[in-house]
Formats: sequence, structure tokens, C-alpha cells
Amino acid sequence: MKLLIFVTGRGIGGDAVTAYNIAKSFEEKGIEIKIILDPSAQGYYFKKRNIEWLKSPIPAAGGHASSKSTLLKAGLKAIKAIISGANLIKKEKADGVVGVIGGGAVIGCAAAKLARVPAVGVVATPTDTKVSLKLNPTLLLPESSLFTKEHIESKYEVKKQYSPIKTDVILGDKNNILNKLPSQYDPNKKSVLFSSGSTLFDDMAKAVRKYAEENDNVNIFLIGAPLKEELEPIIDHPNIINLGYINYIDDLYDLIDLAVITDDGLTLHETIACEIPVVVVIGVKYGRYHGLSKVFDGAVLESNVENISEKVNTALENEEMRIATTKYSQDIINGTEDLTNFVVKHISK
Repeated sequence: MKLLIFVTGRGIGGDAVTAYNIAKSFEEKGIEIKIILDPSAQGYYFKKRNIEWLKSPIPAAGGHASSKSTLLKAGLKAIKAIISGANLIKKEKADGVVGVIGGGAVIGCAAAKLARVPAVGVVATPTDTKVSLKLNPTLLLPESSLFTKEHIESKYEVKKQYSPIKTDVILGDKNNILNKLPSQYDPNKKSVLFSSGSTLFDDMAKAVRKYAEENDNVNIFLIGAPLKEELEPIIDHPNIINLGYINYIDDLYDLIDLAVITDDGLTLHETIACEIPVVVVIGVKYGRYHGLSKVFDGAVLESNVENISEKVNTALENEEMRIATTKYSQDIINGTEDLTNFVVKHISK
């Protein structure tokens, strides 16, 4: 079997990681995979892993932050992109397509329909969800507004699906990194990780600064490259252990007691899989709100910058939150296998 995975975005963030995790799971089953990115995508995440990709137009509308204007602009480009995608599918003699989030799902699924090969949409935004439900079987990620609804209308099979993570993320060992940590680290204190992903956004920078100013009895770790230079003075504080961009996140997960992250994406799934309670800072990424505290009830608290100390310190003392993570951990760990089995079932028909 040969599958093409259409991926939205620049090939450097969460969508790329999601596609990579799916691809590796397929490869373990002996399925040939090729990644499809927009010609403008840098593809750094795949380049670092020596993974080549094919190019075909995948216009982006902004995902959850899309507006009528961006949707219209993307829509005007979509027809040409769908035709190009269909031609690529035929050229590659693919048996099927997996469309991953946003434009990747919209263009991938529509191109597969035009090329007359089966497809599965892995969706999270309002637009990709709407398109995928009409065209093919669909896997709904927790960020989709339909994830918590009981009845979903589609003539195709629909499955609610946790985001696919690397299953070895739970195998980190803090002893591997203790000698890498700066002298600020105190093993006698609890540890909290602040992160908005590979990129540090404004409100996460403000949240970690506020918490650092108000608390000195906790190890405060920060990861991610600042979105802009103006954030550097904000995160320059003696109580903040700024690790920047790291390649030992699995080991860091084994060290921390709590994660303060954004209301979306793989990091939230990874931390809960590792049975780490979570505080989500709402609206960090362009005002997005996914309500994932409802999806992971009891394991996640919502916060904003203003009340960050109250929420983080409450979570640190709440043993029930850690216990709640165990209700979801194994299902998240099994999620990648469940996703690939769903795809194989429908592509093989």
C-alpha cells in the first residue's frame, strides 16, 4: 500500500509533527508513505530527519484563526490546488490519501475524490471538518468543535481521535539531563514547565514572567524560541530557567510536576500521556480557544495571564488532577495505533 499525506503549514510546527507521527506509524506497518507540502513550505521538521517530501499547492486560510477574507482567498486558490493534487496522486499511483488538518485535509481529501482514490481526513478546524465529513471517513481531533458532540451527521464513518503522539514520549528519564540544567535548578523544589510549543508567544511570555515575579519556591522552566525580539526582556528574570529550543523534551517531562501550555496540540496530549497535570493559558495563539479542559475533565485547569499564580499553585497542590490524567493516558498512548488502523481499514476497502 502507498499513501500520500497532505500537510498544511510550513512543515515546521504541530501539523508537521502530527503528520510525522502518523507517517512513522504507517511505516512500521510496512506501508509506503510520501509527505506532500506546499511549495513555499520550508519543511525544517522533515529536513532535520532526512525525510524528503513532494510539492503541491496547499493554500492556507489560517485554521482556527481564519476569517471570511482568508477563507475566500484560500478558496480561490483551492480549485487549482485540488487539480494539482489529483494529478500528483495519479502520477504517484497512490492507493489513498490522508489529509492532515486545515488545508492539508481540505486539499488532500478533495484531490483524492477527483483522482478517485479513497481518503481519510484528520481534522481540527471548522472548515476542514465540514469538507471531510462530506467527502470521506473522518478522524476528529479534540480541537474540533464537534469532538464533544454526541451525534455527527455524515454518510461516512466518523471517529473521535486523540492527537497522534510519539509513543516513546513516556519513556523519558530525568537523570539524563540533570547535568545539563543550570545552577538555578533546585531538586528539592517542585518544577513547572511553561511552553507554547516550539515558538514562544506573547501571552505565554507574560504568564511566565508574572508567575516568576510572584513565586520563588518553584523551579520555573521555559522552552521555545521567542516569536519576536521584544519578548527577550520579558523572559529575562532570575527565577526563570530559560532552556530555549531543546531536543530532550521526553526527559524534561519526567522531571516536571506540572505543565503550563496552550489550549491545543500535541504538547497537551504528550503531557497527559506522561500523567502530568496541565494548566492551559487561554487565547495565547491568536485568541484561539478549544475548550480542551472539557475533553480532559479533571486533568486540565484553564487560566489567563492575570490569575496565573493562583491557577498554577492550585494545580501543584491538587493530587486529584494527577490522578485524573491516568484516565486518559493509555488511550492517548494507543491513539496513534488506533488512527492508523482506521485509515488502513478504509483505504483497503
